Order: sequence, then structure tokens, then C-alpha cells
Amino acid sequence: MTDSWWKKAVVYQIYPRSFADSDGDGMGDLRGVIDHLDHLAELGVDVLWLSPIYPSPQDDNGYDISDYQDIEPLFGNLAVFDELLAGAHARGMKLIMDLVVNHSSDEHQWFLESRSAKDHPKRDWYWWRPARAGMEPGTPGAEPTNWGSVFGGPAWEFDEKTGEYYLHLFSRKQPDLNWENPEVREAVYAMMRWWLDRGVDGFRMDVINMISKVIGEDGSLRDGRLSAGAAYADGSDSFIGGPRLHEFLQEMHREVFEGREGLLTVGEMPGVTVEEARLHTDPERHEVDMVFQFDHVWVDRGPDPWLLQPLQLTALKAILGRWQAGLADLGWNSLYWNNHDQPRVVSRYGDDGPQYRVASAKMLGTVLHLHRGTPYVYQGEELGMTNYPFGGIEDFRDIEALGQYRQALDLEGRSAEEVLTVLRARGRDNARTPMQWDDSPQAGFTTGTPWLAVNPNHREINAAADRADPDSVFHYYRKLIELRHTEPAVAEGDFTMLLPHDERLYAFTRRLGTTELLVIGNFSGEPARAEIEDAGSWSSAELVLTNVEPAPVDLTLGPWQAVVYRRAVRP
Repeated sequence: MTDSWWKKAVVYQIYPRSFADSDGDGMGDLRGVIDHLDHLAELGVDVLWLSPIYPSPQDDNGYDISDYQDIEPLFGNLAVFDELLAGAHARGMKLIMDLVVNHSSDEHQWFLESRSAKDHPKRDWYWWRPARAGMEPGTPGAEPTNWGSVFGGPAWEFDEKTGEYYLHLFSRKQPDLNWENPEVREAVYAMMRWWLDRGVDGFRMDVINMISKVIGEDGSLRDGRLSAGAAYADGSDSFIGGPRLHEFLQEMHREVFEGREGLLTVGEMPGVTVEEARLHTDPERHEVDMVFQFDHVWVDRGPDPWLLQPLQLTALKAILGRWQAGLADLGWNSLYWNNHDQPRVVSRYGDDGPQYRVASAKMLGTVLHLHRGTPYVYQGEELGMTNYPFGGIEDFRDIEALGQYRQALDLEGRSAEEVLTVLRARGRDNARTPMQWDDSPQAGFTTGTPWLAVNPNHREINAAADRADPDSVFHYYRKLIELRHTEPAVAEGDFTMLLPHDERLYAFTRRLGTTELLVIGNFSGEPARAEIEDAGSWSSAELVLTNVEPAPVDLTLGPWQAVVYRRAVRP
């Protein structure tokens, strides 16, 4: 894929069930997205990424797909989708779909046929295995391996009809597809071609580095590492970056993308290393344009998952600096703070209190968007939306939160408050509360009862207020996006980290030809001076952007301030 238009692009993620409800049923829909396309066009983004909108039992909010070639009736139908696609294209925006093919729903026709009999032709489309040798099928501990599911409980579900287990790395209603079977791969590729022929501009590929499993010579899967106090083992060595992953992605490129221009492919890859990402994103290898890595959103997690860790800025800089350096000469980075699986960054790495919410939201945006890579904006990020004030477990809807809560209390001996403290701060539902359009009772999201409660701070934090305020987070994000479009050094320039040991300031330069940019963000509520070489020269350089007035004196930034300077240099 030599067409690298996406280096100057900004992607906006839409989580449809929480974006805008057009019919009052409390669930966002495609008509609601159409109604707000002008908001996205005004923001200036280049690509819309839709989280799954396919038919689904909604066990994992659409990431359990029962039909890959239709639209979930809650969201609309194919005619409305075509209208949305045309509306985005008419405004100069591309649209990519969420591709979820590590697993399907257990209600997909493929799985219904697969589970119907051991000798069914589609039996091998999924991972079926007998009970552990010497164990009674269906009893605790008889699962083929000791792996735990991401959502809590074992990664295997016993099927009484055929007496075997099927693998589900996520929910039991999300059986893993068997990519070892070439019929599975061709069915997936045919579906992808169908969407591209319809006009879709590419795919974000969900947990795509899990599609290849490590298999023994006898076809078995091996046990994982069991940590002290854990109910189930970590089997990721057997399914993260498996032995045939590169082969499968290269085959996908040949069968689906080859000969098509103007597309974007991004692979979500938990646990991916810089070295692996270089291979995946090397344009000569024809796999994907960029990957989503997780290192920087795991930086505040320790070995104990139920203990909150404060952000250590030097660790965050070391991680992002490693990724910038590792992909400097080959491949490409994706840049994100937020998505549907992460808490709101202004609450996580910023300050969501009334005094500094706006400043810290802008600072975080500045630091991220000025890195080398393609930035992703998650709905509401452009407004500085915050985490929700969750109370008890009854406030949560996310299957991951509910499953992990039960496992932690029932099997691992944790207290409810211990687990809730982490879920309130890190739970995925923080990202999934409805988009805050205005200060009306349900934030302009719906005229009915929303599927997940609206954040009560929508009276102050909403799109209508932000669009009316020239100093808002929304209008600042417009400036960030415009800078990427107009200043080549933002997209193409070299990256050099500065002040790697400073626990308050995140600073770096970007350089391309005769242009050099200096970017500094203050990650604290106190003034801080950037002790960098040539500080005097930079102080007199052109101030391209700052989120807080007045401009710094002698590179001393105010609380949560960000600055971007530009100067001419010798090539």
C-alpha cells in the first residue's frame, strides 16, 4: 500500500450505540450519526471509524457478530448505512468499519452449523477440543487448557450436545474462529471485499494478532502460566502474535486489498512489540498500515490488577519515545489516548476538576497530535468529556467489568470496594456513556431513557457549549487537526525526545527540512520551566499554538499548559 494519505489524516472513532439516538429508544443509531456529520466535518477529521454495527445479540456491545453482511436493526439498515457513507464522502471524510474476525457470535450461522454435530463440514471452522485426558467432560478443571477468558471465567465452554468444548478468548458467546482452516479465511476475505465494493474505505481489525494459535503436532493447545492467587492461567503465549499471523495478514492483503487505492488498515494488537510492529507496518511486506499498541495505556497498571498506580510521566515518555524511535525509519505509529475500551484521558492522565479540565484536555491533545503517527480522536474527547461518577456494580453495563468483578470476589477473595475502586477509574463504561450534545435532560443524546446513564456534568460539558465558545476544547482540537494538515513537519518530521527524566514536562522536537517544532506539555498543576538547550532562542521563536494565556516567559509553563514553537533551521 504505497498510497500513504493517512500520514496527514486524523481518524474519529464513533461508538454508535452511545453517539446519537434518532428514534428515542435510548440506543444510538446510524441516523443519529448522519444528523451530526456536520459536527465532524467542522472538527476537520478525515476518517470516521465505526465500532461494530452488524447484527449481534449485543453480548459484548456488537463485538459478537451474528451476520457480517448486514446492519443491526437497532442501528438501522443497509439503506441508511449507504446514506451515511455517501454523507461522509460528500463532506470529504472516509469511513472504515470495525472488523471482528478473531471470533464471531455463537448465534452466527457458521457456529450454529459447527456445533450441530462433530461430523458437520463446518465443525473445524471453530476450535473444538475434548476434555482434558482422564477428566469427566463438563466438570471443573476438565477444560482442554487452563486459560482464562479476558472477560472472566475459563476460556472454554462445554457443549453438552457433542460432549466437547469450544474456545472463546472473550465471552462464551464469542467463539474463536479457526483461521487454520482455509475455508474460514476465504469466507472472511469474501465478506471484506463485499464491504469495500460497497464503498467502505478500510478496516480497523479487532484483536487481529490473536487469529493464529500455537498448535502442537497432535493438534493440542498447551496450558498457560498460572499466577499466584489467579483462578485461571494466562494463555497469551499461545495466541498473541502466533506463528502464522504474518502469513495470514499477507494473504488477506493479496486477496482483499491488492489493487485498491485510498484505503486504511489498522490492526489492534494487544501485547505487540516495536519489533513486531515494524514487520506488520513495513509497506514492502503488505500487511497493515499501522497497529494499535497498548503499552502507553498500560503504563499505570502494576502486577496487581486491582491496585491503582499513579501515572509516572518518565515511564510514559520512555514508552512513547521507544515507539517513535522504533518506527522512525520504517512503518507507522497510530496515536491515541482514548477509545471505547479506555477510560477518559482527562480523568486518567489529566485533571478533570473544573479549574484545569479544559487546559489539561488541550495539553493532552497537543502532546499526542504532535507526535509522528496518525492520531485517533474518540467521540467526546474533542469536548474534554470525563469519567462517569460510578457508584456500585449495578451502575456498570460492560460485560468485562461484570465478569471480572464476579471472578475477583467469588474466586480470588477480593473485596467489593477494592474492585470497584479500579473499575470506577479504569472501567470501559467510562468511555461508553452517551455523547454530550447539549445541556438538556439526556444531553441531547436521546428523548428516551439512555441504555447507559448520561454523565451529570453534561450541563457544563457539551458540544453546543463548546462550539459556541471560541476558547473551548472543540475549537482547540480544530487547530490541532489543521496544523497536521498544513505543517508538513507534523506528519513527516523527525522526532527527538527532550527532558526524558523530567516528571512534569513532556518535551520533544519535530524537524523536517528547514522547519523545526518544539512541543512542551506540563503534566502538572504547578508552573514548570523547560531546562533545554537553546532555551533563549526558542523563547523568541514563533509561538504556533498554546492552550493557556499568557505565553510562557523563558519557557516556564503554567499548570497544564502546552506550547508549540516553530523556527527555521539549516537543513
